[in-house]
Amino acid sequence: MTRMSDTPERWTQASVYPDMWVDPDDDPREGASPDGELATLLDFLSGYRLTLLMKCEGLTPQQLAERSVPPSTMSLLGLLRHLAEVERDWRGWFGDPLPKLYGARDADFLGAVADQAVVDAAYADLKREQDALDEALAAFPDLGQRVGKDQVSIRELIVHGIEEYARHCGHADLLRERVDGRVGQ
Repeated sequence: MTRMSDTPERWTQASVYPDMWVDPDDDPREGASPDGELATLLDFLSGYRLTLLMKCEGLTPQQLAERSVPPSTMSLLGLLRHLAEVERDWRGWFGDPLPKLYGARDADFLGAVADQAVVDAAYADLKREQDALDEALAAFPDLGQRVGKDQVSIRELIVHGIEEYARHCGHADLLRERVDGRVGQ
């Protein structure tokens, strides 16, 4: 475990813009912006989903499971598991709540242990839940349509998803820098 006094050297893979994660020409999130509100919102959600995966890229199970600072249980692996749980929860907004993936409250973070099987399962869970939510959203092209017992609009659900990922990608920036010093946009 890295101690606060054991500061890793800061680094980036970018060469043209050394303050970035990757150079713009190598960034898979770059491209033409879509037309329309729905396409724009889904593009932002997709971009933040990809950003989280990029922040976890190339790390060992031990590095992914490294916790931030006590008493926090937050880790990059915990964030992967948490966001799989959150994606599943959002899908429950369309109807009846779905059972939790990892069990009791905070099990997503507490169960984020340095084991390759746990890492593999976290990535698979996240992908499966993202795909399932995307499929559910595809049935509702009207952003104003309201769903579920709370009558949440599709727009609110997507914006909430963007907000949740954006917040956790900020956490991932700090966690990644703490793990191995990698910094960037």
